[in-house]
This record gives sequence, C-alpha cells and structure tokens, in this order.
Amino acid sequence: MKAEIKGGIDIAVKVPTHQYQQTIDFYRHGMGLPEITEKSPAIGFELGPNRLWIDEAPALSQAEVWLELFTDDFGLAEKQIQAAGIVRCDAVEPLPADFKGGWIMSPCNIVHMLREPKAW
Repeated sequence: MKAEIKGGIDIAVKVPTHQYQQTIDFYRHGMGLPEITEKSPAIGFELGPNRLWIDEAPALSQAEVWLELFTDDFGLAEKQIQAAGIVRCDAVEPLPADFKGGWIMSPCNIVHMLREPKAW
C-alpha cells in the first residue's frame, strides 16, 4: 500500500533578523497582500490558495523557503519515505512528541513538513 502525499497550504520563509522587517514590509506594503491575523504573533499573508508565513530566524545568514506536504497516514508515509532513502531531519525545528508528522529535506536542501492535516 502506498501513502498519498499532496501539497499543503502553508509556505514558510525563514528570514534572518537583519532582513525580517524589510521582508514583512515587502509583502504588507509593497505587494499589499491580505494579512493573516488570527495566529498572532505569527505574521502571515494570503498567497492565492496558500498561506505565506514569515518567520524570524536569527541563526540564518540568508532566507530559506520551507514547504508543507499532507498525508492522511503519516505512519505509512514515513515507511514509504524511508524506503525511498529520504531522511527525516527533525532537528531543524522542535515538534510535539505525539505530532503526526515530521521534517524531511529534499536533495537540494528544501525543508518540508510532512504531516497529517489535523496534526496541529
């Protein structure tokens, strides 16, 4: 049996402190994207059918894009990605112990959250 994995709705841009406010201003004032306010203090914007989250990441020297993938059965998907040689990289950001998902990285170092839709 194969797990279905599909694109999620969240895109995170991890931005170093020295570029953080300028990045917020770019999307808020320059692009005029509608702001997502229900998860304050997180700062997000509507990006068509997706949500773009701008996260301050003081330890980074340049911005990174992190993507989200959904699966209905994380246990099955985890076995599938392990069989494909895809390594989990949960050290990139802590998750709750009982979280039905995890972090993986593509060969070109794009971080992906692979999770069940109701994991949060």
